[in-house]
Amino acid sequence: MARRATNKLLQKAKKSKSDEFYTQLADIESELKHYKNHFKDKVVYCNCDDPKVSNFFKYFSSNFEDLGLKKLISACYRKQEVDLFNSEKTESGFYFEYEGEQIDRNATNKDKIDVVHFKGDGDFRSKESIELLKQSDIVVTNPPFSLFREYVAQLIKYDKKFLIIGNINAITYKEIFKLIKENKAWLGINLGRGISGFIVPEHYELYGTEARIDDYGNRIVSPNNCLWLTNLDTPIRNEDIPLSKTYYGNESEYPNYDNYDGINVNKTKDIPKDYKGFMGVPITFLHKFNPNQFEIIKFRKGNDEKDLAINGKCPYFRILIKNRRL
Repeated sequence: MARRATNKLLQKAKKSKSDEFYTQLADIESELKHYKNHFKDKVVYCNCDDPKVSNFFKYFSSNFEDLGLKKLISACYRKQEVDLFNSEKTESGFYFEYEGEQIDRNATNKDKIDVVHFKGDGDFRSKESIELLKQSDIVVTNPPFSLFREYVAQLIKYDKKFLIIGNINAITYKEIFKLIKENKAWLGINLGRGISGFIVPEHYELYGTEARIDDYGNRIVSPNNCLWLTNLDTPIRNEDIPLSKTYYGNESEYPNYDNYDGINVNKTKDIPKDYKGFMGVPITFLHKFNPNQFEIIKFRKGNDEKDLAINGKCPYFRILIKNRRL
């Protein structure tokens, strides 16, 4: 019995190591429609995507002419390590370069695309993958969330345009927040429930009230805690947040921080239109942030480098901002 239980745990561990979240085509279409003017004559690299199954590849190959793309490259990682679960190396990673040729979408997945194998595993950090990155103009994909900092750092290092999916908590990473503060990256159009869910493997446990199986038999998990991060501009990003509240006459609604000369604002919609000083707003403010309207000062900390506090209590993470127009 003990041996059977141990084997069961090992199998569960093996499965958890291969958990992957695949982006739904509907979510890709919903976001990408806002950036079409960026893609003409560009090389797009989807460097975390199996071209045989990726909906990113499907979107760009299906809209290749409409977007005016020059080339599409889709690359896939394959684990090669010998470990507790694998006694020998598996296949190498692979990629596919698409330049508008016809693909028989009625053929089986294996027959659909003639891929080129890497010598290594195809990890986005590998020399082979970086060589493809250097050839590209825009990177669009759903990278590993656990490697999100490193992934974004690579995009910045090689000065690439990008549109990628991450967890909302990525906003709180100092490396990511620094890029947002310096206007080198910003949030995309869809956020939270605006990203309807991810396709997960069959072994993955469906959890939450919004987990489901769609009409095509795909298992969908909707965490409602994801965002698009990008450095591609859109007109929406430059729209002002409408302000209707006033500070003067309603001071009691905006308490001062103990450790910073600024007021606390609980909701973006409650930002006062007549306050010239520093304000602490929730991190969801970044979804509507217009850099021409507001300046980001710092994240979370007061003058003593401790979390912003009101009467000794710390509200959830706040971003300190200032109205540029006053």
